[in-house]
Amino acid sequence: MAEAGAKPRTAVVGPVLADGGPLLALFNGRDAWHVRVVSWLQANTQVRLVTTWPVATEVCALLARRVADAAALDFLRWALRGGVEIDTPAGTALADVLTISERFKELPFDLADASVAEAAARLRIRQVLTIDSDFDVYRDKAGKPLVNVLR
Repeated sequence: MAEAGAKPRTAVVGPVLADGGPLLALFNGRDAWHVRVVSWLQANTQVRLVTTWPVATEVCALLARRVADAAALDFLRWALRGGVEIDTPAGTALADVLTISERFKELPFDLADASVAEAAARLRIRQVLTIDSDFDVYRDKAGKPLVNVLR
């Protein structure tokens, strides 16, 4: 993982897929990444954040456990207001997630991460908001890496 105190990149354009770590940090002021994620979002107000149902499920469960139920509900309210779009997967998403998970079997299995990689391929989004170094390994079918916008 990258250092929480490093400076975020700015001027990101287009849609960005959000992984769970930054979303957790956004709603948990005690998280080491909270200030960095807030700063990145403030510097990139025109970005459209997109996430997946597995990520949203993971974020809600972890916020409820680590912070409070109210934090998980705040996340859902924020999503409803347009803070993040929760993507509706295609009918082939489960098979594609399995294929991605098998292709990158050297990584520990993580449904949320694989769902982000699947959405990136399907939606043709290359930019990912993440603190997870596993996204340094994921590649699309052409071998191109995803771009971590927090670096």
